[in-house]
Amino acid sequence: MAYHLEGRLLEVCNCKVLCPCWIGEDPDFGTCDTIVAWHMDKGTVDGVDVAGITIAGVAHVPGNILQGNWTAAIFIDERASAAQEAALLKVYTGQAGGPVADLAKLIGTVVSVERAKIRFDVQGGSGTLEIGTDYYAELEPYKGALGGTTTLTDTVFSTVPGAPVFVGKAPRYRSKNAALGIDLDIKGHNALQSTFVFDA
Repeated sequence: MAYHLEGRLLEVCNCKVLCPCWIGEDPDFGTCDTIVAWHMDKGTVDGVDVAGITIAGVAHVPGNILQGNWTAAIFIDERASAAQEAALLKVYTGQAGGPVADLAKLIGTVVSVERAKIRFDVQGGSGTLEIGTDYYAELEPYKGALGGTTTLTDTVFSTVPGAPVFVGKAPRYRSKNAALGIDLDIKGHNALQSTFVFDA
């Protein structure tokens, strides 16, 4: 199986700013409740065009992120065809190998895989993510002294392996999933955005 994926990431969690997980430290509150979404601007998986489709994971991380054993619920854009859904699930479950497989192996239990209405909007480093009615997040990036977006690179952990991530905060982060034990509605916590290119 081969894939080439290019797109944008939005990630939000209940850690303070900045999230310690990316540098291998423990979550601020001992555990981490996160939403990570990858939007495919272009790409193919074994010849299946997946452009325009978003896949997202809502996850509970029980401790240090590098130790794995995450519990996750996976959401596929309702606009995806059956072929697109199958292709992206092969990548994001690690079956297709490559950089995404290293991330997928950290997930210990998947409680559900669902299709959902997903709104993914990123404009100039700022972003909004909405999954169904139970998940919503906003991102505002931090800026450098000359106005450029602050980036984090060469980290021990990444949800976009090989790509820099733009660090920011979430003016609003709402997430509710009984199976994961998540019920959050918070402001001013960690948020990240990036672009990615994955090849395998």
